Formats: sequence, structure tokens, C-alpha cells
Amino acid sequence: MGNNKIENSTNKITKKDVTKSMWIYYAGAELSNSYERLQSLVFCASMTPILKKLYKTDEELSAALKRHLVFFNTEGIIGAVIQGITISMEEQKAKGEDITDDAITGIKTGLMGPLAGIGDAIIWAALMPILISIFLPFASNGSAMGGIMPLILYPLITILISYYLIHNGYTLGKKSVVSMLHGGKMKQIIFTANVIGLIMMGALSASYVTISTPLVFQFTSGTQIVIQDILDSVVIGILPLTAVFVIYTYLKKKGPNYNRILLSVVVFSIICSLLGIL
Repeated sequence: MGNNKIENSTNKITKKDVTKSMWIYYAGAELSNSYERLQSLVFCASMTPILKKLYKTDEELSAALKRHLVFFNTEGIIGAVIQGITISMEEQKAKGEDITDDAITGIKTGLMGPLAGIGDAIIWAALMPILISIFLPFASNGSAMGGIMPLILYPLITILISYYLIHNGYTLGKKSVVSMLHGGKMKQIIFTANVIGLIMMGALSASYVTISTPLVFQFTSGTQIVIQDILDSVVIGILPLTAVFVIYTYLKKKGPNYNRILLSVVVFSIICSLLGIL
């Protein structure tokens, strides 16, 4: 009995164990992607300390590692909640509860898509543009704060989000996330984040994409027609807005070929500048 008690206490997952798993995944989620299975390598690595604590035989540990080497890909910050749920399910399975390998893999596969969409909307479409828009003016004025603060705040904020999500995922289990995805609140969060992200991207485009035309038509009567004034009377900043939408349309139809876009912008700018159009 004494030995069994020691083994049970040793196998118990602690808050420190969950946090360690979070750090491993956070550090490598976007760095260790394989072409075949994307984030499965780092996810398995983050689960390895947990699995070694839960399973004592080579057969059980090998099976657990194999089921976490299947294809996995989601947003690296919000995806921490999947870690928490998976740790909770593995712990219950190790205790002898009726949780199959397919159930664990199914939960991971089912959640990675929706949570990737949520993460992209909140982290990349809202948080990043907000941080950049706040400190970009400092950088443009020559202040070192504009370059340093985003590098400090972004990791700090995302680490706190990951920490909160993985521990809540572990504590509340899979039912809380599934019910949250089926409720209306998550749709509202995604919609709000998308709106904020679009507003910030529009503000950045209007502030930092500068295009104007020097074209002026001179008449014999002495009057002039300044094309830029006419364009401004229609819509202020219509040329930058047009450039943004042209690039956006290209991205939607042709995909993210950034080198081609950059080269096209440079060539087009040089030609228009030589012709005196822009």
C-alpha cells in the first residue's frame, strides 16, 4: 500500500508540469514544423514530460508518443487550450478511465481548426496590428521604444494568454471548450476581433501607404487642374486605398507570393515616377 501511494502521488500531474508543457509548445510551435505533420513534433515534445510521468511501461509510453505524432496544426497561442484538454484526458486514461486513443486524437483534430481561426482573428488580426499601430509612430520619429516595446509586450501578452488557456483547459476539460464553440459568445468574439483587426489595418494603410500624383493640366486661359485635388475631393487617400485593394485582390486570387508583389510594386513605382504619373 505504501508503494502504491508513492506511485500515485508521483504520477499526479501538477501545475508545474502543465506550465512546463506550455513553455515547450510556446517556444517551438512556429519553429519546428515538418512538411508532413506540421506542429506534431513540438506538440509531442511538449507532452513527453507529462507522458513519462503518467505511463511507466515502455509499451504504454510508446503508444502515447505515437498518438501525439499524428498530424497537428493550430494557432500557437490559443492552441494552448488543446494542450490542457489533452493533458487532462491523458491523465484520466492513465488512471484507467474508458478513454480511447481515438478519443484523444479526435478531440485534438476537432479543435485545432476552430481554435486556429479564433487565434488568427485575435492574435494576428487584432493584437499584432494594435501593438504595431501604437508604437509605429515612435519608430518613425526615431525613438528606440518603437522597436523595443512590441518585442517585449507581444511575448508577455501571448505568454499570459497561453498560461491562462492551458491551465483552464486542463482544469475544465474538453466539455467547456466544446460548449463554448457551440455557443454564440465565441462567434461574437471572432466577429469583434475581425472588426478591430480590419479597422487597425485600414488605419495603418491610410497612415503609412503614401501615394500621390503630380499631374497638373494647364490651359491656355491660365487655369490649372490639379488631379490630386480632384481625387481628394472624391475620396481622400483614394490612391493608397486602391493600391491596398489591388494587392489584396492579388493575394486572394494568386496566393501569398510576396517576392513577386514586392518586385511588381518597385517596378511599377519606378516607371510611374519616370513618367511623372506618381
